[in-house]
Amino acid sequence: MRYIPLLISLLLVPLGIALALWLPFWGGVLAALAGLVAAIGLYDVFQTKRAVLKNYPISARLRFLFEHFRPEIRQYFLESDHEETPYSREQRALVYRRSKGIEGLRPFGTLRNVNAVGHEWINHSMAPTHLDSHDFRLRIGGPDCTQPYDSSPLNISGMSYGALSPNAIESLNWGAKTGGFAHTTGEGSISRFHRKHGGDLIWQIGSGYFGCRTPEGAFNPDMFSETAADDQVKMIEIKLSQGAKPGHGGILPGAKVTEAIAEARGVRVGQDCISPPGHSEFSTPEGLCAFIARLRSLAGGKPVGLKLCVGHPWEFFAMAKAFHETGITPDFITVDGAEGGTGAAPAEFADHKGAPIREGLMLVHNTLVGMGLRDRIRLIVSGKLISAFDLCRMFALGADGCNIARGFMFAVGCIQAQVCHSGKCPTGVTTQDPGRYRALVVTEKYQRVANFHRNTMIALKEAVESSGLQTPQEFTPHHLMIRVNSREVRSAASQYLWLEPGELLSGTVDHPAFAKYWDRARADTFAFA
Repeated sequence: MRYIPLLISLLLVPLGIALALWLPFWGGVLAALAGLVAAIGLYDVFQTKRAVLKNYPISARLRFLFEHFRPEIRQYFLESDHEETPYSREQRALVYRRSKGIEGLRPFGTLRNVNAVGHEWINHSMAPTHLDSHDFRLRIGGPDCTQPYDSSPLNISGMSYGALSPNAIESLNWGAKTGGFAHTTGEGSISRFHRKHGGDLIWQIGSGYFGCRTPEGAFNPDMFSETAADDQVKMIEIKLSQGAKPGHGGILPGAKVTEAIAEARGVRVGQDCISPPGHSEFSTPEGLCAFIARLRSLAGGKPVGLKLCVGHPWEFFAMAKAFHETGITPDFITVDGAEGGTGAAPAEFADHKGAPIREGLMLVHNTLVGMGLRDRIRLIVSGKLISAFDLCRMFALGADGCNIARGFMFAVGCIQAQVCHSGKCPTGVTTQDPGRYRALVVTEKYQRVANFHRNTMIALKEAVESSGLQTPQEFTPHHLMIRVNSREVRSAASQYLWLEPGELLSGTVDHPAFAKYWDRARADTFAFA
């Protein structure tokens, strides 16, 4: 039975030759195809690398064919609207509709099981408000900042040029310019494609110091100061770690370093771009504070913040103690959840490293509240956010603003093919192949970026109004309800422990994480003291 396809193909060869005597064309076609299949089958029998092909010549190749197309078959035909792998069809469709300006109304009620454990909702008010505009603004800038930035509460999260194509970067930045929000550069620095349309930039500084580095890879203050002075650069973000691969460095092989990438990153064409796991400019929390102050001074007083995925709790506690003891605080902290995306990450890191966005945000928020620093530092979150409800939930748990990466990728055409690392992106979003990214038409896609932002902000405005509030930052844990079992729901205020202002400065804290680790953190070291 295993060899029947091979035997049939071998028998069809002479049959095709014989048929060719009466019907030359069809006989020739049959003989050629049968000969090709027979040759493949004979190769399978004599090859030594794949046992399944040796045992099932020809027919086993169907297995590899179906395996290759399995993700597409599942995505298009089998998965339900709510299966998140990593984004559900419902989530993707919501972005596509909003980016195209199509109404997001749903007939016949919710498709979700509202009695399922973990179901969440935002409470509404009997006295809803009426707001004139959806253009909420969030001022970012602490007491040491002389050029604060009035930011949208929703911006584009960090995605580097190099990971994204030139046309994708152009579309995102032009969309940000049109919609009045900000575009985070990613650690690949500012490229010519970021500058082309003049959208507001949050310049991310990673451990490779791209765009402000010496030839040896150290921080170059003169290059930094020159670039930070550009009016297009509104804020500086020191990237300590990212959600999808926290504590892991990166490398862009020299073969992929084009002239434009080399220009943006400050390296030579063909030279490997290496991002070490950690920064070379500081090694202690106090050193980090000094680096923050230095960058703020070099940037002429523009806001300087941090981006991190929470790992060891005592390390962030040590940073908070350093903020308190030195008096130097970042203007904002971006908390990235472990569910955040990236072009490529080891499976173990993507699945099992770093704190998810909810736990990371709550630890950072509680720490700053307990240290009496919360009013000096804005909290921004990123990691698998799509809808206005996702934003409301983050505001209720303590965030001031939100960043979205993959949602904006959907807006420019991403179909979640999950081949970002291969250079073969079917929509031209995550490739440096001109033959592929030319299909992404900037004059069309930038409008979808702006539409997605605007329509999401309109939905956020309606959520704020229905809860009787004036701004998204007025959401509290009391507004967020969570079903904990089949008969009981609780607010986030009662579901979790929340510190009181200054509580960490005044005495013993009952919160388990603080009780266990707070006294083991010191401002002069990241180590477990």
